Parts: sequence; C-alpha cells; structure tokens
Amino acid sequence: MAGKRERQRQLARERHLRQAARRAERARKTRIRALAAGGVCVLLAIGVGTYFLVGTSGGKSAAASSSPTASATSTGAATVAEPAHHCTYTKSGTAARKVSLPPSAPPFTASYQATITTNRGTIDINLLNSKATCTVNSFVHLAEQDYFNNTKCHRLTTESIYVLQCGDPTGTGTGGPGYEFGSENLKGATYPAGTVAMANTGQPNSNGSQFFLVYKNTPLPASYTPFGTITQGLPVIDAIAKAGSDNSNGSGDGHPKENVVIDTVTIKQT
Repeated sequence: MAGKRERQRQLARERHLRQAARRAERARKTRIRALAAGGVCVLLAIGVGTYFLVGTSGGKSAAASSSPTASATSTGAATVAEPAHHCTYTKSGTAARKVSLPPSAPPFTASYQATITTNRGTIDINLLNSKATCTVNSFVHLAEQDYFNNTKCHRLTTESIYVLQCGDPTGTGTGGPGYEFGSENLKGATYPAGTVAMANTGQPNSNGSQFFLVYKNTPLPASYTPFGTITQGLPVIDAIAKAGSDNSNGSGDGHPKENVVIDTVTIKQT
C-alpha cells in the first residue's frame, strides 16, 4: 500500500512538472487582449478566451507594456520631451534576421512616409517622427535593412480588437530584431482606425520590430506606442479582415485566412 501511495505521489509530481513546462511555454507566447467590460478595459492573460496582441523583441513573451516613458530608454527612469534627440537600443534575445542597432542620434527634424507593399495591396503610412522619434528611427532603420521584406503578417483579430499584426520575420509572433527600446507617445493614446502602433513584450520599454495596423476603432489601454497613421490603403486591411482569421488563438483571433505577405517596406524622407 505504501508503495502504491508513493507511486501516486510520483505521478502527481511528474504531472505537476509537465503542467509547469506547458505554462512556461505558453508564457513565451503570451498575448494580452483588451476587453470592454461595463465600459472598463480589462486585460486578460493567455488561457482565457481570445487573446491579444503583441510581439517580442527576440524570443520573449508577447504582451502589453503600460509604461508611459517618452524616450526610448531601457530603464524607463526618465521622460524626455519629444522629439527625442537621443535613443537607447539594448540588445535582447536572438534576432530573427541579422540587423545592426539603429543609430542613437535620430534625425529628429525629419519627416517620413512609409509604403508597405503587400501581396494584397499597398498601405501608405505617415510616420510620427516628432511624437515617437526613437520608434520611427528603429522602424526606418529596419526597413532600410530589408528586415520586413518577404515576411508574413501573422495575426488578425476581428472581435472587440481590430488589428492586423506584422513585423516578425519568423511568422510565429515570437520573433524580433535582437534589441529592445522604450515606449513613447503614450499619454492620452487612443487607437482609432488608421493607427499604426508597436507591439511589445508586456514589460516596460520592451518594443522590438512587431507592429499592428488598426482597421477599425479599437478600445485599448494606452500601452502601445502609436508611431504612424495610415493615409492610404485602409480598404486593403478591411478586405483582409472581411475574409476572417483561422481562429487559431480563439474566436476572431488567429492567422489571416488570406495569406498576407509584406513584399517591401520603403521609406521616403520629406
């Protein structure tokens, strides 16, 4: 009898270890979504219903940062007025594609327009360099190194949250550029249709390369750096959304049913 009880305890320990391993694996891909509950935004972690957002700076979990820090520092110790004159990019994780760190001295007086050419159509974006200087500096740097070329937009949400998420060369939602940087432009941030904002790992100042395109007004907490506005091409994303997702993350949340591939991202400085 004692041997049987010991065997049961051993099996229980092994079951606990397997469950812990599964939780750890899920944590690597954690996504957080915002739900409207009685007019209040509630954040739900992975494991409940449909999940939201975001990416990683390189093999880390995906979630939402709530840091309001304006400068792209890794510590979040200070808020610097925009446009930022200095940016800090900290190596983190393994790069999905080999790229260098962006320059620490951004061209803060420049104006930029980005054109995302996809197999579904073209999307033009006005980059908000005066409001999210270090974020734009990173995005421009990655685009100029062809980091986004021939990559899939790996996530589409069509219920409560209305976004198409891109920027991960691995197409898994866990890839990033091998560095991270701070959040910007969060004070009073909202996410109407046409917003382009950063995904992050859920920790303060943990932006990488993943971003999302909002195609319908979306109630999110001010946790995701808005760094661009879509000027043309919103109907392209509407059509992708109309085709729906495969619901691989839950109802209305998964890979786009229509394969979406970014062919190129080109930058025009004006």
